[in-house]
Amino acid sequence: MIIRTSTVLSVASLVAAFAGLPVAAGEWATKEDAIAMVQRAVVFITQQGREKAYAEITKRPDSFTIEIFTSLSSISMARSSPRAKARIGRNLIDTKDPDGKWYIKERVELARQQSAFSQNYKWLNPATKEIEPQETYCERLDDIIVCGSVYNF
Repeated sequence: MIIRTSTVLSVASLVAAFAGLPVAAGEWATKEDAIAMVQRAVVFITQQGREKAYAEITKRPDSFTIEIFTSLSSISMARSSPRAKARIGRNLIDTKDPDGKWYIKERVELARQQSAFSQNYKWLNPATKEIEPQETYCERLDDIIVCGSVYNF
């Protein structure tokens, strides 16, 4: 299955900046690409430390975002790149997709149960301005969740 990279492909900016992956807005990506990006992001955060990694991620001018959520509490806060500034520092635990799915609550529960997982929900694709199926791959890193998403077609 081919999955198109959108402008909200989480972790792509981090990976492109620090691991040299050739992922940019409008290119095609696979689920495997998203998994590789998340895994590299986890390594970067581990090596650089959270605050340094978060600061680098937040200042990136790239088209993509990284999203990091606290996982093992009842509050889920996002950290992400400049394209998603409205989400930075917000409690997103009550966020629903357009079908009413509490996908952040589900993500937190999945992270409590598994160290790595995939999740499906619908979200607005900023490239097409359409609600589309999105697949997100996440890995738990201590008490945070690092996620990368692609839109399914």
